Amino acid sequence: MGVLGPFPGSAERPPGQALDREEADRALERLSAEYEAIDSSLQALQDHAGRRLLEGADLTGVTKERWAATERSLAALWADFDAYTEALATVRTLRERRRWLSPDDLAELTGLLRDAPIPATGATGGADATPCTLRELVARLNGRYARALDTIVAADAVWSTLPARIDLLAEELRRTRSLAHSVGVRPGTHPSGDDLEDITDELTRLRAEVIADPLAFWVAPAGGSAAPGGGRPDTARYDRAARALEDVRREIEAVLDVRQDAEARLMRLRDVLSRADRTLTEARQARGEVLAKIAACEVPAVSGPSTALHEQLAAAADFRRRAQWHRLSPLLDRLEESAEDELLRARESLTAVTAPLAVRAELRGRLDAYKAKLARHGLAGDPLPAERYDAARRLLWSAPCDLRAAEAAVARYQRAAAEALVPDRGEA
Repeated sequence: MGVLGPFPGSAERPPGQALDREEADRALERLSAEYEAIDSSLQALQDHAGRRLLEGADLTGVTKERWAATERSLAALWADFDAYTEALATVRTLRERRRWLSPDDLAELTGLLRDAPIPATGATGGADATPCTLRELVARLNGRYARALDTIVAADAVWSTLPARIDLLAEELRRTRSLAHSVGVRPGTHPSGDDLEDITDELTRLRAEVIADPLAFWVAPAGGSAAPGGGRPDTARYDRAARALEDVRREIEAVLDVRQDAEARLMRLRDVLSRADRTLTEARQARGEVLAKIAACEVPAVSGPSTALHEQLAAAADFRRRAQWHRLSPLLDRLEESAEDELLRARESLTAVTAPLAVRAELRGRLDAYKAKLARHGLAGDPLPAERYDAARRLLWSAPCDLRAAEAAVARYQRAAAEALVPDRGEA
């Protein structure tokens, strides 16, 4: 459906000069073709689905105001078209009066086609109540038609786009709500449950507003557009709701993932905490051994298993039994990190506690290594190194062991061994 075409004026002759018969016939032929185009466009406008919807809708806001103005304009449009029809009938009657037109007939016909005033329709009053020429009447028809079509097409475009998309999103929302309820995500118990309620309310409001005031959701093109309905539906609120629902859906999927692998994660957590507990037990036992075997040494205390972590693990298992997946999900995430930290702390505690035993083992190894080296050179019986070896060995194999004294004794033995090996620098 297009905007009405321009009036096919008779520009063959300059103003004030009458048309000849052929020119008048051509002008009348073009005028008749234009009339058919106008009639077709008006009928299509009358049958337009958007017009019928607007006519029967309970409108509000911008749409109510514009449609009221458009209805008045449509009434005036049809009144103008009736005037146009009468003017064309008058022209045709004059032309069909006789086959050969006299100069007076041609002058009268030229006046009707060009400048004769058409009586005012009085449809809307004001400027429209002023008589106008046929050319001016066609221009007025064009303007009214374009404005009415713009309103109708814009409203129809919004109604054709947004309600269907809102309904599809609402259906996805219902599926997401059902899924959320299955994993315990409900309003008041989980933020995503509250978000679903907010999205539901927003879609309900949005659909009602779109149905009642579609033109409030129409964005005109920048700088305007000559085409009726030029612009696009405003989907900003719909897009925000769709993004919010997608965020919630991802959150629900994360909770579903927790449900699927909850038992495996709980088993891994039990294993990690069990290893941490065993390591701490080993550290406490090692501490007792160190205190018994090493003298004059500070040994750090060893804490017991983390009661809080075990309580949280028990709570996680309870959430799983009760299918409270939305609570289990964040708890498992925290527990996994805390359990690894606990295992690391236990290992560090064991390392710190057993450090004196490691030092004693290193000193024993160094002592025996130098003794073996002297033996390879046939110096095992050298009196000074042998004496210092025996002194260091007594300290290292006594309980409790004085590490400071033992370390000094090993150092003295190393010096004595080094002095004994001086003549044999080749291997030293």
